[in-house]
Amino acid sequence: MSGKKIGLFGGTFDPPHLGHMLIAQEALTECQLDEIWFIPVSTPPHKEREVTPGQERFEMLQCATADEQRFQVSDVELSRSGRSYTVDTVKHFTQMYPNDQFYFIIGGDMVESLEEWKDIETIFDLVTFIGVQRSGSKEASHAYQNRIWHLDLVQVDFSSSNIRKRLIDSKPVRYMVPDSVNSYIQKGGLYGTKSSAKAR
Repeated sequence: MSGKKIGLFGGTFDPPHLGHMLIAQEALTECQLDEIWFIPVSTPPHKEREVTPGQERFEMLQCATADEQRFQVSDVELSRSGRSYTVDTVKHFTQMYPNDQFYFIIGGDMVESLEEWKDIETIFDLVTFIGVQRSGSKEASHAYQNRIWHLDLVQVDFSSSNIRKRLIDSKPVRYMVPDSVNSYIQKGGLYGTKSSAKAR
């Protein structure tokens, strides 16, 4: 019996924004996936800055995905101590759900750094990569060019770092993040919005 086609979408999601949701929507549709599983990382191996606590990022993702039953949020990396490596997560899911077919969604900027990923060849053996292409992004190196499903889409130019800066500067992000995420941020006083927490 054939299983489901599941897209794994890992990231810091600090915070999750409409660009993330657009990528998930298009991967779901264009690659004919059954579900997308968002996986907030615990300690990203390639990021040095301090990230928002995992539980809060997990809850923001739950808010963002609540109205789409094909979107799920996994805490597999948050429950693992130490740095998060994709190979460990991929092994976890492929062993737990051997009848399902897994895809791993990455941004076009990440394609260029794949050769630096831990055990990248093992990951390629276990999943199909979906590379989301941004306008003006460089092509992948020849080593991986033909091993990635390239997904082109009109992409809003949002970044979590820009959204954090706007929040710190008390600028609105209403049309950059899902309404439910914006409410969570304001009520929780995240990213320097402490004064807004009084409005709860």
